[in-house]
Amino acid sequence: MNFHDIINIILVNRSSVFRVTLFGTIFLFLILWLIYPLSYNSTVTILPPDEKSSISNVESLLGGQDFSDLLRSSSAANSQLYIEIIKSRSAAFYVINKYNLMNYYDVDNEVKAAKKLDENLNVDLSKEKIISLSVTVTTPLFPLFTGKISETKNLSANLSNCFVEALDSLNREKLNSKARQNRMFIGQQLLFTKAKLDSVENELTLFEEKNKAISLPQQVSAAINAAAGLRTEIVKSEIEIGSMENNLRENNKSLIALKEKLSQLKDQYSKMELDNQDYLLNFKNYPELGTKLADLLREVKIQNEVYAMLQQQYYKEKIQENKDIPTVQVLDAAIPPLSASSPRLLFATAAGAFFIFVSMCFVVLSQEKNLLIFKNKTKGFDNV
Repeated sequence: MNFHDIINIILVNRSSVFRVTLFGTIFLFLILWLIYPLSYNSTVTILPPDEKSSISNVESLLGGQDFSDLLRSSSAANSQLYIEIIKSRSAAFYVINKYNLMNYYDVDNEVKAAKKLDENLNVDLSKEKIISLSVTVTTPLFPLFTGKISETKNLSANLSNCFVEALDSLNREKLNSKARQNRMFIGQQLLFTKAKLDSVENELTLFEEKNKAISLPQQVSAAINAAAGLRTEIVKSEIEIGSMENNLRENNKSLIALKEKLSQLKDQYSKMELDNQDYLLNFKNYPELGTKLADLLREVKIQNEVYAMLQQQYYKEKIQENKDIPTVQVLDAAIPPLSASSPRLLFATAAGAFFIFVSMCFVVLSQEKNLLIFKNKTKGFDNV
């Protein structure tokens, strides 16, 4: 059977082919229009994490260390982190509990509801690092007669916006939790430093009362200030390391670099207390009373600066812990969609009509082929 024969058979049987195609198309259209469930999704778009805000938040979590260069080179990673939070089970549970989706999905626990919700969640990241998020919600059968279309549209928009709420809530919770841990850690250091400062100040007061006032050379005073500044940097680095060790792995490059910095600071500080030609001042070689006074003044200066630094950091973490400012910026909030995302009525009907037409053509050709075979067999029997 060549191509000409195929076209000829279809044209001969065009009446039955077009009739079945027409009725099949009308039937399919009515099913899609009146019976088939409608699906809606409403998209919310989220701006990428603000560069300055991200740097500030992470610096707060990691004890104030400057990671601006690192963070500026990984804005895509920050957006990807947002996506992972959105896809997390915690975010799903937040949305499920707010809108009672266990009943909507007709399941008996949150895990099953979260699985169904995840199947309907659509998240995309653009080249500009803008996140697009939508949740597909489907009506029951016979959508035109159940009166659920408007409710489904609203639910689609609400669920999309709720995922943004979940992202913001989890993000703030993590930031505040880290800030709380840092505040508690710094608070302990603050109490210890305050006790040490009180002790040293009392000792200095007793020394001055006993020995009257003695003046120190300007070079000694300058060295005391230098030593105090260096000691403050050491304590600050130790606090940063203590905070970072709770959040980063031991082989993290930033943590290793900070530990190396601390080691260098301690070496410099040790040289100030030992006989070393690199320093003009040698505390050990100063007359006994002067040396004692220099030691006390230096320790008081150190503890005062450390205490001031700790207080500043403590209140900074306390503010972060209690801060209730949104961390997620929404470009366009989700609104109830005007039309269904599926089925696409005209496209689906046209595709169905084409499929019915092709199927009917194959049926007609198959019948003609079988009829031809039957005639050939019958003719063969007649000849016998």
